Parts: sequence; C-alpha cells; structure tokens
Amino acid sequence: MQWYNEPPQWQTLTNGLRLTTGAQTDFWRKTHYGFIRDDGHFYYQTVTGDFTVEVKITGQYRVLYDQAGVMVRENETTWLKCGIEFVEDIQHVSVVVTRDFSDWSVVPLLQPPPSLWLRVQRRAEAIEIQYSLNGEDYQMLRLAYLTRTKTVQVGLMAASPQGEGCEILFEDFKMVLPDQSY
Repeated sequence: MQWYNEPPQWQTLTNGLRLTTGAQTDFWRKTHYGFIRDDGHFYYQTVTGDFTVEVKITGQYRVLYDQAGVMVRENETTWLKCGIEFVEDIQHVSVVVTRDFSDWSVVPLLQPPPSLWLRVQRRAEAIEIQYSLNGEDYQMLRLAYLTRTKTVQVGLMAASPQGEGCEILFEDFKMVLPDQSY
C-alpha cells in the first residue's frame, strides 16, 4: 500500500494502522461550499475489477468534520469516501460520492460507538456500503454509482477539515477479490 497525502504521524501495526491527521485536511469538491480540497490522507492499493473491503475504525473525533473510513478513487474528480464523520458533536455514518461535484449523506449515531465496522463492495460500476456497530450485524447505508473505469485505488482515508488533527486506528483491514474465498 502507498500514501496519497501522507499524514504527519502514522505507524503500521501487526493488525492495523494508527495515524494522526494533519490540520485542515479534506476531500471535497465544489458543492455548496464552492471550494476544492484534495489533501486528506489516503493509504491505498490499486485494484482492478470487483472487490470487498472490510475494516474496523476507532477514532478520537473532537472537531467538526473529523473523519475516517474507506475511499474508492479513480482520480481527483471521481471518488467515494465513507465512514465516520463528526458533525454537531456526534458521530455520523457518512458517505460522500464525487463525480466532479461532491454529494453528502449522513446517518446520526445517537449513542457513539467505540468503533465502527465498514464493508465496501464493488460490483461493476456500483459501490455498496454497509456498516456495523458490533462487527457482525451489518446494515446497508448506500448503493451508489461511481465509475465504469475498471482500475481504481482502494484504501483507508482520514481527514480533519476544521481541526488540528485527530487520532485514528484502523484494524483488521482486509480486501477480498472475486477469485478468493471470503
């Protein structure tokens, strides 16, 4: 795996990745706010075709829009990020789909979980995002069109758009391709 916008502090662990986000970092394009940000942290690998990704995410979210999750990226104008985003002092499960303009959908988690599990599946041009609060029971968050391009970058994403940084722990990251056992 490799970095796109390496964070100021990070460490690979036996079963994960720990990092501290840089200040005022984000991935966003145009919609509503009018600006373009492409300086969030993305630890990725390149994948061709369908895949399933799972990861457990634990974060010290403190400031508006602190975030961590999974990103699927074709280029700077076509990408998807999903995971936890800190909004109005609570954690939200969040998805942003960008095809030149970013959209944004959130579901508030009124009881903040200690961790969130994500499952992201690509089938052709569609991405399905599921989340779990216990690592076992998943529910669908969104099914979105992303791109017909077969080769994309897939991995872990984190950012602090308004804060000075937050600590994130990714654990049990795994990627399964169609010709592998799940």
